[in-house]
Amino acid sequence: MIQTLGIGIDDVLRRRGWAARPATSFGAAAQMAGYAVLFGLMYGAVMGTYAGFAVARPWDELRLQMLYSALKVPLLLAATCVVSLPSFFVVNTLFGLRDDFAEAARAVAAAQAGLAIILASLAPLTLTWYLTSSGYSEAIFVNGVMFAVAGVTAQKLLRTYYGPLIARNSRHRAMLWCWLAIYAYRRHPDGLGAASVHRQPVRSGRVCAPRFAGQRLRGSGKVDCARAVWVERRSRLGLPRHECRML
Repeated sequence: MIQTLGIGIDDVLRRRGWAARPATSFGAAAQMAGYAVLFGLMYGAVMGTYAGFAVARPWDELRLQMLYSALKVPLLLAATCVVSLPSFFVVNTLFGLRDDFAEAARAVAAAQAGLAIILASLAPLTLTWYLTSSGYSEAIFVNGVMFAVAGVTAQKLLRTYYGPLIARNSRHRAMLWCWLAIYAYRRHPDGLGAASVHRQPVRSGRVCAPRFAGQRLRGSGKVDCARAVWVERRSRLGLPRHECRML
């Protein structure tokens, strides 16, 4: 079982074996989607353990938090992808590349699966940080870094799967950049579609009430992260609370 899973992961990351089957293969697409869900759940569960290290919450509450975080990661990946695909389909059609869209969608699915796999591989680093630091802002920041690293690395994988398409028609190079632009916009907390999903998955208080320094966090996910780091750094300098604000 573990060996088979390892071979499957290697096939996705290297674009070989079943991952290189024709784009019309439903089994390959379903397996990539399964990997995205599985490894997204794994990283999300690790992300949710912060409350156990920093707050020492009861097991029942910690288990609920881990479940909530685990579900949120694959939901974020799926929502961003599903919301972005219709726009991408229209652009491909306008550029006369509709016949290749199935293969382009397979490349996107492979990139999402690769992103989830990379995230899961970074989970031990996230756990190590939780063990050595109890700061809520640092936890948000570290998880943001992990997502950024996984996202940038997954784009290399996307280019690998797009290689045959670009070799067949150079207009696919423009479509590759178009997908990255659409995906980045949908992924952004202030964008559409995934906006409600891309909120703080790490909680310092109860599951339904994220707080930092006694105040409920407001705004987009990135603004919350920046504000939390700013407040903590200023507070450590001994400045009054009213001076601990973003300028």
